[in-house]
Formats: sequence, C-alpha cells, structure tokens
Amino acid sequence: MPSMRLAITAVLMLAWPAFGQETYKAETMKGAPPEGIPAAVRKELAEEGVRILTGEGKPFAEVWIRKAVPASAKPSGVKGTIQFPILAEGELLGAVRFASEGHDYRDQAIAPGVYTLRYGLQPVNGDHLGVSPYRDYGLLLPAAKDPEPAPLARKKLETQSAEAAGSSHPAVLLLMAAPAEKKGEPAIVRDETKNTSAAVLSLPLAVNGGSGREPLVVQLVISGMAM
Repeated sequence: MPSMRLAITAVLMLAWPAFGQETYKAETMKGAPPEGIPAAVRKELAEEGVRILTGEGKPFAEVWIRKAVPASAKPSGVKGTIQFPILAEGELLGAVRFASEGHDYRDQAIAPGVYTLRYGLQPVNGDHLGVSPYRDYGLLLPAAKDPEPAPLARKKLETQSAEAAGSSHPAVLLLMAAPAEKKGEPAIVRDETKNTSAAVLSLPLAVNGGSGREPLVVQLVISGMAM
C-alpha cells in the first residue's frame, strides 16, 4: 500500500505542471454588446470588444469596455497598494461574456453567460493577507440583475457579485497596471511564475473637469488564481 501511494504521488507530481497552463490569445472583435445586458448599461459600452480565444482557437470570453469610465484625475502611476485611486469603487468598467466555464482569482467557477464588470477593492480585514500586493479587482455581476450604470455601494456590489459565483464571496478578477510596453492593443500577458494569463485592456477615462479621453491600460487576469 505505501508503494502504491508513492506511485500515485509521483504521477500527480509529474502531471501537475500540465494543469492550468492553457494558452490564450486576444483579438479585436467587432459587434455590439449582447442583448442580455440591460439597455441602460448596454448603451454605455463600446460597439467593439476584445475576444479571448484558447490556444486551440476556441472562444473563451468576450469583453466590452465602457465608452467613458469616470475618473477623478489622470493616471499617474502606481504609488501604493491601490493602483487606481482615480476610479470609484463600484464603478462600471464594462461587460464580459464567458463562452465556456471560467474561474475567478479564487478559483470559483463562473458559469457561461453575460456579466457586468465593476471596479472593487479588496477589504482590509485580515482575511486576504498575501493574496496580492494590490487591492484592485474587477468584480463580475450577473448582467440581468445590474440594470443601471451608476456606481454601486460596496455591500450591494459584493452581494450581487457573489451571485455570479453562486457562493458567499464576490466573483473577482485581479486587475493590475499593464506592463509599460503594452499600448492597449488586445494582447495576453502570461506570468509563468504565478501561472496566470491576463487580457490587456484600454480603459478610456473621462476625467472630472477635463475633455476628451485619457487611456488607462490595464491587465485583467482571466485565468489563474491566488497562490
């Protein structure tokens, strides 16, 4: 029996690197956001999005970014544990449609379907120590239950996001600043050390008191979880 356990352990150790190493690619996608998104939110979204495909070319997810994301100031670089203090917690960032089952940064299963994507911050309560050096996340909410683009209060944001995961914890995707060389074109950033894949997205910021749009290039982790 001990030798059998050792043999099984050896097989699992050899197989382990193969898990969670799905490759992805991103491309620009023309096409309006899906009808499953309530009208008031849908009209806030861009008419083209980003399609994320698996390495085999199968559809994985589609992302539509908000045409203008309200911001309190221009992007100024990361200076603390909050990377994007210019964004309001609960602010609508866009929408995501999963073609197949996805998983959030906690490895919670996300069923195929349409979700809104809102900005949120990891609570400072001692329950999330070591998960990430930053507190910024994109929270997924069932689109049909998120009818208005206005920011959501934290409690409502977290409660509705938990419904996306069918659990008591919000469905969260880690949100980080994109590498400096990324200019906002659809791309995938692969972190082999953390075993994560992130989609590069450009958020057009509508800065309070300004005119035009200021690009904020971010990466949204679409595969992989906190170690």
